[in-house]
Amino acid sequence: MKIGFLFPGQGSQAVGMGKDIYEEYKIAKDVYDRVQELTRIDVKKISFGGPEEILNETKYTQIAILTMSLAILTILKENNIKAEVSAGLSLGEYSALIYSNAISFDEGVKLVQKRGEYMQNLLPKGDFQMAAVMGMSDEDVEEVCKKVKSGFVVPANYNSPGQVVISGEKEAVLEAESIAKEAGAKKVRILKTSGPFHTEKLIESANSLKKELEKVKINSFNSKVIKNLDGMEYTNSDDVRDILAKHIINPVRFSKTLENMLKDGIDTFIEIGPGKTLSGFVKRMNTDKKINILNINNVKDLKETINFIKKEGNVDE
Repeated sequence: MKIGFLFPGQGSQAVGMGKDIYEEYKIAKDVYDRVQELTRIDVKKISFGGPEEILNETKYTQIAILTMSLAILTILKENNIKAEVSAGLSLGEYSALIYSNAISFDEGVKLVQKRGEYMQNLLPKGDFQMAAVMGMSDEDVEEVCKKVKSGFVVPANYNSPGQVVISGEKEAVLEAESIAKEAGAKKVRILKTSGPFHTEKLIESANSLKKELEKVKINSFNSKVIKNLDGMEYTNSDDVRDILAKHIINPVRFSKTLENMLKDGIDTFIEIGPGKTLSGFVKRMNTDKKINILNINNVKDLKETINFIKKEGNVDE
């Protein structure tokens, strides 16, 4: 068994997420308490009680999702469950970098707090939207975006074969939806995000984050991390700070990320955090080999995952 951890990004949040894990495990409580101490944000209150419109604010969403993922990681670590490779979708890449020790817990939390604030507060003026286009190839979605006449829209997330997220001005996204459906898209779903993420429109956020990143110490990786920017593994020669700044204004290559994890021999994927979105992406990957796909977003899932991994004999007791 070769384990890969996957960490979700913005859009996977839901009021109540992480509450039962927080109540069941003291080490999870310690993570929430530490994040609150570092950020002065009441992550528990926002995550467990909402309201939804507050949780969905980018400056709170990102830190709430990160905290839940890090809390679950501490429990897996206590049970000696480790990944050889990890990756995250957009925001989730920070969880992977903290897991690999490339960025420390404290600095990673503070970075994500700043990232969320910049991505919320430094948006350009206008109405923006993101939408997932299902049932079309990457190239076809790119062509759809090129045909739009009413404004700015581009591919932002290459999630899995047959699913690409587009991002841009609201009117342009709606026009792209119409063109895509006429061209044979199975479905177009509007996402609960609040900005033109992973496009050039967030250049001001990227520049501000770059200044924060310059203050952060980057450590040697103690496990492999696949980056969103190109779907390839981070190397010791990579400029992590520059990559994370570019991350905000470039498309997420998540299907390429999963493809390379499979090539690396990962046969057990564990999604750590709210939702099951990334597990769905793994299921859509073209592979002949048998793979295990596990989710951890509540106590029941957590215990079942720990028992499954221990039963398979991949844990040093």
